[in-house]
Amino acid sequence: MSSDLHPSQLHQHLQMYAYAKWSFWGSLALGCGLLFLGTTQKPESKPWILGASVGVLEVGRRHRQTAKLLQESLGDIDRASRLNFQAWARANTQPTAQLALTVGVIDENWKPDNFITDPVEYILQKQKHVAMVGGTGDGKSTFTQYLSSKIGGRVVVYDSDAKPDDWAWLSAADVIGRKGNFLAIDTAMGNDLKTLEELVELRGEGGDKALVGRERFMIAEEFPVLVDECDNARPWIKRHAKRGRRYQQFICALAQNDTAENFGLEGDKDTLYSCFVLVRLGQFGRDYVRTKLKDPQLEQWLKAGGKKRFMVDDCPCELDLSNWGAFSRGQHQTDSQVQEEVQSQPTAMNEYEQFILDWGQQHQSEVLKAGMLSRGTRLFDGMQPDEVRIIFVSMADRGLGEVEGSGAKLGWRWSK
Repeated sequence: MSSDLHPSQLHQHLQMYAYAKWSFWGSLALGCGLLFLGTTQKPESKPWILGASVGVLEVGRRHRQTAKLLQESLGDIDRASRLNFQAWARANTQPTAQLALTVGVIDENWKPDNFITDPVEYILQKQKHVAMVGGTGDGKSTFTQYLSSKIGGRVVVYDSDAKPDDWAWLSAADVIGRKGNFLAIDTAMGNDLKTLEELVELRGEGGDKALVGRERFMIAEEFPVLVDECDNARPWIKRHAKRGRRYQQFICALAQNDTAENFGLEGDKDTLYSCFVLVRLGQFGRDYVRTKLKDPQLEQWLKAGGKKRFMVDDCPCELDLSNWGAFSRGQHQTDSQVQEEVQSQPTAMNEYEQFILDWGQQHQSEVLKAGMLSRGTRLFDGMQPDEVRIIFVSMADRGLGEVEGSGAKLGWRWSK
C-alpha cells in the first residue's frame, strides 16, 4: 500500500506507473496504425508489417499488465499522488518553517498588546461571574483557590471530589458535597435559589445597604457532572448568571470545555459570553488563540509560559501564583467597609487556622513560614506550601494577623 512506502519509493513507483500507462496507449495507437498500413501495402510486405504490429501490441499488453500491478500496490492513485506532493512540499518548505518558528521563539521579551497581570482586578472591574475551562493538570483548582481568597465575600464550594485537606482554610460547612454527596449539593443549590429571591425582596425594601454582609462567591467544581446529578444545577447557574450580580451573589463554574452545554446553558450561548468572564487554561487557551483569534505568535507565547500563561476572555494573562500576597481585596473597598467586614466575620476557625493563631500569639515577634509548619507538626502533612500561604492570606484578610513578603517568602505574623 502507498502508506507503507517511503516518499522516495512512492515517487519512483508513480513515475513507473505513469510510464507504463502512457507506453500502453502509445503501443496501442502504433499497433493499430501498422495494421491499417498493412492492409494498403503490397502482399509481399504485409507479413512484415503485420508482424511488427503484433510485436508492438504485445509490448503494450505487457506495459498494461505492469500498470495494473503498480496500481494494486499503490492502492488509491490519487491519494498516492497527494502523499507524493506532500512529501515534496515538506522537503522544500521545512527550512522556512523552522526559521519562522525560531524567529517566534527568539524574542523572549515580546508581550501581547492587551496583556494583563491581575485577573482578579479584571474580573472585579467586569463585575461578571467566572467560567473556568481547563484540562487535568492545567491548574484549575490552584487558580480557583487563589481566586476564592481574593474575590471577596463568603466563599461556598460545591465539590463532590474534595479531599480532606482541600479548601482547608474554609469552614467545613462551606465545602459541600464531599464523598460524592450530590444530594447535599442539590439541596444547597435549591437553598441558594431561595436566598436569591429573598435578597430581591430585601433590596427592594432597603436598597443596596440591605445586602451588606450577604455577599457570596460560590464555586461549582466540574459543573457538567453537577448538571447530570443535580436537578437544581441548571436553574442555579441560569438565575445567578442573569440576576446574581446585582445582589452580590457571584459564581465560578469549572468545566473541561467552553461550550454552553457543559455549563448547563443549552441554547443560551449568549448568556455564557455576556454574563461570565471566560478563563481558558492550558491547551484550551492555546486552541482558542489558534482557532478564534488566529494569532500564531500569541499561541507560542502562551506555550512558552506553561501554566503561568492563559487567556482571560480575549486578554492574555501571566500570573505567578507564588505572589499571592501582592493583591489585597481591600483595594475595591473603603477602609470603613473593610473594618465592617472584618467585624462581621465569624469567629469560628478550622483546626489549621487555630493552630496558626495559637503559634502566632506565643511567638508574637516571629514570622511563620509554610515550611516551618510542614516540618514542625504532622497536622500539615500532605498540604502544599502554596495551600498554607492561602491560609495565611485568608486569615490576614479577616484581620487575624498580617502577611509579610511575597511569593515563596510570604509569611504570617500575629498582630493585634
